[in-house]
Amino acid sequence: MYKNRSQALILSSSRGFTLIELLVVIAIIGILSAVVLASLNTARSKGNDAAIQSDLSTIQTQAEIFYGGAGGNTYTGVCAESTVAKAIAAAEVANGSGTVVCNVAANGTAYAVSSGLQAGITIGGATNMYWCVDSTGNAKSHASALGAATACP
Repeated sequence: MYKNRSQALILSSSRGFTLIELLVVIAIIGILSAVVLASLNTARSKGNDAAIQSDLSTIQTQAEIFYGGAGGNTYTGVCAESTVAKAIAAAEVANGSGTVVCNVAANGTAYAVSSGLQAGITIGGATNMYWCVDSTGNAKSHASALGAATACP
C-alpha cells in the first residue's frame, strides 16, 4: 500500500510545466509576434502605395473620358469632376498625409496629378516618394513634389 502512494506522488509532481518553461514559451511567442507585426507594417505601406497608384490610374482614365465628353476637348475642370474628386480623396486617405496635387494648364491642354507615397519606390538605389500621372500618358514615380507643373517630372 505504501508503494502505491509514493507512485501517485511521483506521477502528480511530473504532470505540469515549470514556471521557467512557461516564461520561455511566452518569450518566444512575443519575439515571433514582434517579427510578424513589423513585416505587416511594411506590407500595409506597400499596399497603400498600390492603392495610390490605382487611384491615380483611375484619374488618368477618367480625365481622358472627361476630355472627349463633358470637357469639350479641354481638361479645364477635370480636377473637380466627381469621379476624379473621389479618386483624389481616396489617394489622400491612402497616403496618410492628405496631399494630392492636381494641376491643369491655363489653356486646358494638359494636366498632371501627383501624390506622396508611404513606402516609396526604389529605382537604382534611390527611393522615389511621389507617384505622378499626366495627360501625355506618363505614370511614374519621381523624387520631388509636382509643384505647379502640368507634366510629370
